[in-house]
Amino acid sequence: MSVKYTPVQWNRNKWIYDAVMLAGVAAFLWVFLYVTPEVLNHDRAINPQIHNARAFGACAFVMLTVILCIGPAARLDKRFLPLLYNRRHFGVMTAFVAITHAGYILNWYFNFSSSDKYVGLLYANSSFGQIAGFPFEIFGIFALVCLLILAATSHDFWLKFLTPPVWKRLHYLIYAAYFSVAAHVSLGILQDQQNHLFTVVFMLGAAAVIVLHIAAWLSERGEAAAKDGAWAKVAPVGAFRDGYAKIAKLANGDRVAVYLMEGKLSAISNACAHQNGPLGEGKIIDCLVTCPWHGFQYDVRSGRSPAPFTEMVPTYRVRIEGDMVEVHPDANPPGTYVEPVPIPTPPSSEGVTA
Repeated sequence: MSVKYTPVQWNRNKWIYDAVMLAGVAAFLWVFLYVTPEVLNHDRAINPQIHNARAFGACAFVMLTVILCIGPAARLDKRFLPLLYNRRHFGVMTAFVAITHAGYILNWYFNFSSSDKYVGLLYANSSFGQIAGFPFEIFGIFALVCLLILAATSHDFWLKFLTPPVWKRLHYLIYAAYFSVAAHVSLGILQDQQNHLFTVVFMLGAAAVIVLHIAAWLSERGEAAAKDGAWAKVAPVGAFRDGYAKIAKLANGDRVAVYLMEGKLSAISNACAHQNGPLGEGKIIDCLVTCPWHGFQYDVRSGRSPAPFTEMVPTYRVRIEGDMVEVHPDANPPGTYVEPVPIPTPPSSEGVTA
């Protein structure tokens, strides 16, 4: 029995972002391990295992902080959008760095224990009644489990198998992982005050995540939404650029991308069928808009991907009232063709004499 294979759309240039991220992680570790050990940690010559463990632990925390800053930063400023292309790959890389950190910790602290090192990790510290000596290891274990779950389910197979809504909710575990890492590091700092530089890095990173998320929330909260059942105002006709979109927010919270293509207006959902990427940030080429996250393409007139791809997004009706472009709040079923609306041509002045 033959199995029909449906090709998956993908951004062919993603390997460039992978290479840049990998180079950045390697540079961070190289600086931490070899360039400034006397600043970051004084015990490298005495305890290389401890120094290596701290290097990979610090790298994992910084990577996780960057991952959580990319989303709100991109919502606040479109110039950060290219960083979203490979955030999922960055998360997988973070899981591997965190595993390396855990391996160094196990091999140093528990390798010579009379009991199994994994048993020792769980039972060596049981001082739950105090803050300074609280077993911060449990937070690190929980964070590592979360990262491994996210890495294991990052492939598109799980996105399709679990369905996008379930997959998206599952990947909210990134916030639980970050909270656990923050608790793990905070309690660890209370027990080891020697590395003041990393304490500052930790505080700045955590503050950046909190401030950016609050700023993005306030920015989106201030967006005006259309009244329920009413046509949503998008923008004046003159504000549109050929090949690009304007985005409107509907009363139900959904966003619609309205495109100008060859003098005609078409509207589709702003959420890509792949991972809800912002289609309105893409540019139209040959009737197809390309999602800036992973390269998925859709015909803006029908919401359909070109053959042999099968992805579809909902379409919307568009009208022009006076000088204002408006979109109907009720979405058409995904893949429904809607005739584009031509923009009125201004009267010509040819043939007019004084």
